[in-house]
Amino acid sequence: MFQGSIVALVTPMRLDGSVDESSLRDLVDWHVEQGTDAIVAVGTSGESATLDEKEHCKVIRQVVDFSAGRIPVIAGTGANSTSEAISLTRCAAQAGADACLLVTPYYNKPTQEGLFLHHKAVAEAVDIPQLLYNVPGRTACDMLPQTVARLAQISNIIGIKEATGKLERVAQLKELCGPDFLLISGDDATTREFVLLGGRGCISVTANVAPAAMHRMVAAALRGDVAEAESIDAKLADLHRSLFLESNPIPVKWALEEMGRIPPGLRLPLTRLSEQYHDAVRQALSRAGII
Repeated sequence: MFQGSIVALVTPMRLDGSVDESSLRDLVDWHVEQGTDAIVAVGTSGESATLDEKEHCKVIRQVVDFSAGRIPVIAGTGANSTSEAISLTRCAAQAGADACLLVTPYYNKPTQEGLFLHHKAVAEAVDIPQLLYNVPGRTACDMLPQTVARLAQISNIIGIKEATGKLERVAQLKELCGPDFLLISGDDATTREFVLLGGRGCISVTANVAPAAMHRMVAAALRGDVAEAESIDAKLADLHRSLFLESNPIPVKWALEEMGRIPPGLRLPLTRLSEQYHDAVRQALSRAGII
């Protein structure tokens, strides 16, 4: 169920910062039509850090409702407070999400033992499949493969979104965690290599604007078609770079606005993409055949 190109879906917002439910529904429908393999609702790209807990739960419920069983939904429910992570994960389970994605607690800089106990507590509190999420570039905290291996022994912790960009981690995690533990890339620029090395897919920012191409690229890598995967990925390479010219989801929301798919809303402290980067993002969209 959880492999292939999984979009880290943005949360469309109006200029006043309110969630645009109509655009959210349209995005879900579009991803189903384009072949996206699953949706992550309210992850980093979905502005999880700017939504309060009530809004967070509401967007998860809406994405589950809008998907209507046509596509798996993974709810982003991580937090830097264990009790809050448990609360959000319960909300996602009650909403009917298929799984949850839990980022390592940010800012606190916990020890490896703290990371283990945090994720163990959430897994034991809520009986829903859970994916770990390691992104030290944002959290100032790196969950080491040995800690992942300990957590992999917990039955409802089924995999990890590994966003370090360190491809050597694929072999390390495969050896430590076994063949059934899902390894999902969280770094678009290295996804092709990650999958060819044995990963099962990606949770992707690029898939927000190029869902069909990302689906085809990951599918080719999964079946070992190196030439096809390389050919598709070459057209996406500029997008992989330009969508991170400023902090995600600033560039990708601007790109979706350019494509006419969402209104121009973000919440502070996020701000609109700086004008100096507009041409670079437009050119990347053009090279990918999107505009």
